[in-house]
Amino acid sequence: MEIYLYNTLTQKKELFVPQNKEKIGLYTCGPTVYDLIHIGNARVFVVFDCLRRFFKQLSYEVTFVQNFTDVDDKIINRAREKGLKPEEIASYYIEQYLIDADRLGIERPTVSPRATEHIDDIIGLIKQLEDRGYTYALEGDILFDVSRFSDYGKLSRKPLEDQMEGARVEARYQKRNPADFVLWKSAKPGEPYWESPWGKGRPGWHIECSAMSMKYLGETLDIHAGGIDLIFPHHENEIAQSEAATGKTFVKYWLHNGYVNIQNEKMSKSLGNILTVRELYADRDPRVLRLVILFTHYRNPINIDDTILDAAGSYLNRIKNFVRNFFFIYNQIQSDSKRLDSDESLIDKIQSMYEKFIASLADDFNTPQALAVLSDFIKEMNTYLQPKRKKWNLNTLKSIFGFLNQVNQILGVIPLQEMEEEDREVLKLIQNREIARKNRDFSQADLLRDTILKSGYTIEDTPLGPRYYRDED
Repeated sequence: MEIYLYNTLTQKKELFVPQNKEKIGLYTCGPTVYDLIHIGNARVFVVFDCLRRFFKQLSYEVTFVQNFTDVDDKIINRAREKGLKPEEIASYYIEQYLIDADRLGIERPTVSPRATEHIDDIIGLIKQLEDRGYTYALEGDILFDVSRFSDYGKLSRKPLEDQMEGARVEARYQKRNPADFVLWKSAKPGEPYWESPWGKGRPGWHIECSAMSMKYLGETLDIHAGGIDLIFPHHENEIAQSEAATGKTFVKYWLHNGYVNIQNEKMSKSLGNILTVRELYADRDPRVLRLVILFTHYRNPINIDDTILDAAGSYLNRIKNFVRNFFFIYNQIQSDSKRLDSDESLIDKIQSMYEKFIASLADDFNTPQALAVLSDFIKEMNTYLQPKRKKWNLNTLKSIFGFLNQVNQILGVIPLQEMEEEDREVLKLIQNREIARKNRDFSQADLLRDTILKSGYTIEDTPLGPRYYRDED
């Protein structure tokens, strides 16, 4: 199957051709671990987790590398605030990230390198740049000289004057060029440091990603992904230092997701509207956030408000109700051959819908269109699964399950592995109601039915037994 991805470098949709026909190297910038991740971080991690799953579904062997920046000014400052060591802050927030990632259904990367564990690799890369004449020393720091790299700015396509204006200017000294960036920072009192050919110090942020990505994926990566806010200067600087060191193309395909807005305002600390993942799923199923992210094409901005969160919650309830209904039928049919109908078959249609689902994702990872296919599938299959039908085709039911399983392998939003925790209590009530009915204790059965209704569920008595589902609004 042909896959097309929008390459930020060329600013157009391109046919994706990995360097190895069966293998893909994918790198995503991970968190700087000084705080809990917010929903802007989550968008990056969810989108490219799904992209990785998509490639795996198409039988590619994916090496997915996502780093932890565990030495940084923000970490050092947070450690001072808390009276802790920087490594203690980093370790704590790595643990908290993994908790949030697991709850969001984000699969663990193939490799999760930490910057502090790759100091030798970072020093080696800086030494390559030094040997090729791309660096200079300034008050103990080692800087990259952007004027030596003629392609600087090719990713962001910023005019030179904009590059200067947007660069992080160190107030304590005058660089040769304002866009020059630090590769190695000399040690300051009370800060962590490592020995190097240039004295005690620590790596700059940009060089960490280049060193770690190339260590595990080679000098040319298939895909480098991240948020749009990282295009300049972070990814621009990664290109400059990596290609200057190796003389090779650093990345074939650059993928970037759009901004996250809160109540129609860009999420930022200055506005005080940062929403952490933990705050959001405190009173919502984490899959609601995953769906909100997938509702919007990854390159477009998302506006997070109660309207879209509620819409995602209703959509998730619709999925859950479909799964409840499916297993209600499927579990009955597997043990009752009298209910089989050998003439009924939707298998070809189910296969066609799955192909349409995959085709949506192959077109620049169009998750909104893929979710629309899932919606059509649920509508179509709900008609087939009505209990009044009384007979079904077992192979068709297995095809329905196969569709759900394959879709969930990519999207990670369909509850197929075990009973939902929220259903455990209502199932106990249903079982007790059935006992009361068998004992002809109809007043108790009615009381239990009312309790079920008040808990947000609807119960239907069918020839196959009681069927239940939640209100979707």
